[in-house]
Amino acid sequence: MKDIFSKQYPVLISGEGKLACSLAMNGLLAKQRVVVATPDPSAMRDQLSVHAEDVANWWAELVDVSAAIVAADLPQHTEFSMAIVITGEDLGEKRAAIARIENALPLNAIIAINTESILLKEIQHAAKNPARIIGANWVEPAHTTFFLEVIANDACDGELVELFMEEARRAWKKDPYLVRGEQGIRSRLLCAMIREAFHLVEEGYVTHEDIDRACRNDAGYYLPFAGNFRYMDLMGTFVYGIVMKDMNPDLSKNRHIPDFFTTMIKEGHTGLEAQHGFFEYGRKDPEKWNEIARNFSYQVREIIEKYHHIP
Repeated sequence: MKDIFSKQYPVLISGEGKLACSLAMNGLLAKQRVVVATPDPSAMRDQLSVHAEDVANWWAELVDVSAAIVAADLPQHTEFSMAIVITGEDLGEKRAAIARIENALPLNAIIAINTESILLKEIQHAAKNPARIIGANWVEPAHTTFFLEVIANDACDGELVELFMEEARRAWKKDPYLVRGEQGIRSRLLCAMIREAFHLVEEGYVTHEDIDRACRNDAGYYLPFAGNFRYMDLMGTFVYGIVMKDMNPDLSKNRHIPDFFTTMIKEGHTGLEAQHGFFEYGRKDPEKWNEIARNFSYQVREIIEKYHHIP
């Protein structure tokens, strides 16, 4: 099975938007041959050029983005070592994306697809070779972050899963973890925190600005250094046991989405690109905030890089 890597077939990135673009840059930085199948090739090339400029400024590394093949359709007569698929969180969309690319891949080539809430077995169900389909969730920008969540169930080929994990560590410089099951854990942890934040805002305890201050100025300081369990060890684990005993019964168990959030979505307040989410933005703010976020990702990587190898 290692032949799919030793022959140096290109990596296929299928999808659109920021994440697909930064995954393509991740491949280029790894000196891999990259093919991007995306609905808007021109926008993808423009964003790759922005990333290349950032990489040159921050890492003094030149990346030839013209080396990536970017097209609206899959190139004909090209074999790939693997496909990394980025879609919306819709089962039909995921199955359709896999069906489009299956015939372009060798039978033992990996298909890694993002999935936050959809069970992996549901995505595998209609595939010609379910054993090669795994879940892979990333953080944008993928080329500056260490995060990679890999999801594999009993139907997955264990050797292919391990090859993917090896490639993630070696070529993409990731610090991946493997979830053996149907869903990842990243979204569960995030949604638990968001549910409590929604509850506190809905009940009038604090504003969403206060929630952001609490997260940024406390957890935001220690999470790049240590996860929750290491942090409890550092601070004194017994203290958290006492706090949780008293506090857990009062934590939100809500199953509903708050009215204020539903209203936001109905009114089109969907975030930065819409110029309105929890905060309001001016016409030029999306460009400004995107640049700030990109710069931050390079700066915080330098800090994390010093500590993330600590056992």
